[in-house]
Amino acid sequence: MRLHRPKLAWYLPALALLVTCSAPQHPANAPRQGSAAIHPVSLRPNVVLRAGWHADEKDVRPGLVYDRSVKAVFVHHTDNPNTYDCRTDVPKMLLALEQRHIALGWDDLGYNFIVDRCGGIYEGRTGSVDRDPRGSHTEGFNNDTVGIAALGNFGGGQKVPHAMLEAIAEIAAWKLDPGVNPLGRVRLVSSNNASLYRKGTAAELNVISGHRDVYQTDCPGQALYDDLPWVRQEAARLRQQAARDG
Repeated sequence: MRLHRPKLAWYLPALALLVTCSAPQHPANAPRQGSAAIHPVSLRPNVVLRAGWHADEKDVRPGLVYDRSVKAVFVHHTDNPNTYDCRTDVPKMLLALEQRHIALGWDDLGYNFIVDRCGGIYEGRTGSVDRDPRGSHTEGFNNDTVGIAALGNFGGGQKVPHAMLEAIAEIAAWKLDPGVNPLGRVRLVSSNNASLYRKGTAAELNVISGHRDVYQTDCPGQALYDDLPWVRQEAARLRQQAARDG
């Protein structure tokens, strides 16, 4: 497992609000769930916590919903230019992303995790490291899933940095429930009519899927979508390695 930990600069004023791929409204409040699923400590990658990128906690709305399991991962991109500096630009980009999502009416930053082009992993939605808060990332399919956003634009002609793919695989290997196969399929039920599946309809999906698999969008971009088979294989390999190492 990589030991990469990005070096963060101190806070810089937020850039203009970011343009992100389509995502749902924040989920309706529901009773807070019990303790989160336990994830293998050996699989936990280095994660920059919200304090590390100076998240604005005062505007986060109370009453986040917590799931008891993580059955699938949805991969996104944020539609940012890919030329940012991982050391100096990423913290202010994340803050702008959080501010935009809250301005849209969501309770917090929608994605559970964000990864940068250098392989840095950042906690997005409050509590995503230690618990499983329900995100606002995949319309109709937020329940029991984790949303991971790649910072950048990975449409046709773009190349996804290998370090970024490794980071996505590391999160998936760590956060998926112990009995879930990253190479497998999962049955999820749509929670509303805004997705590609009407409310109550069951969809059979890859455990690690792209946003476009359930929503009318090109997110996470063709280049990143084409790399998801590698991400699945790598997440499975990391789990197998962790099992061998005991």
